[in-house]
Amino acid sequence: MKAKYMMSALLSAMILPVTAQELPADLDVSISADVVNQYIWRGQELGNTSLQPTLGVSYKGLSLSAWGSVGLSEPKDTKEFDLTLSYTLGGFTVGVTDYWFNTGQDDPKNRYFKYGAHETNHLFEGTVGYDFGWASVQWFTNFAGNDGVKKNGKRAYSSYAEVNVPFCFGGADWTATAGATPYATTSYGASGFAVINLSLRGTKTLRVSDKFSVPLFAGIAANPCSQKAYFVFGFTLQP
Repeated sequence: MKAKYMMSALLSAMILPVTAQELPADLDVSISADVVNQYIWRGQELGNTSLQPTLGVSYKGLSLSAWGSVGLSEPKDTKEFDLTLSYTLGGFTVGVTDYWFNTGQDDPKNRYFKYGAHETNHLFEGTVGYDFGWASVQWFTNFAGNDGVKKNGKRAYSSYAEVNVPFCFGGADWTATAGATPYATTSYGASGFAVINLSLRGTKTLRVSDKFSVPLFAGIAANPCSQKAYFVFGFTLQP
């Protein structure tokens, strides 16, 4: 009987999740998913109605996150899986992102563990930024993988710079964004310096019950370089 009790206790210890007291106080795990009417990224249209889940772990300024996007209304829409490792100290942030685009089984590049410069659907990007509180600035540069090219056909090391200004108005949280690419690249369809993203987005929480609420967001985005404009609407699901 004693042996049976000890075995039961051992199995319970192996199966039960780690309690909150045993986890580091600074460790944070986040899970959420956005549903959007269209996938707009840096002034570019990448898909129609999409589901975009996020899983993140952060500890004392170091964070690792996974983000994805899959089309809900159009099977041919972008299927994306991104991994980002970043470190934040005060307002300063540096990071690296591995973008991967699933282009279908018929594409010879469509192998996740294929990293050759001209044989991969991975795109690697470095970022550096600073958050002043009233505004934030970020610079992104592609340094490896399936990057765009310049007019001469050589790697463009495509770059993008962005300024975000958050503010509150009318009971909603707003963010105004201005983004540009500094030089020619096929990644952003630019033949030189070009403003490719001007956007304004508002977020407001819909309270469903005392224990459940859903953040709603909507925004307008324009790309002066491509002469395109978009209206985006969506909501976020989170614990």
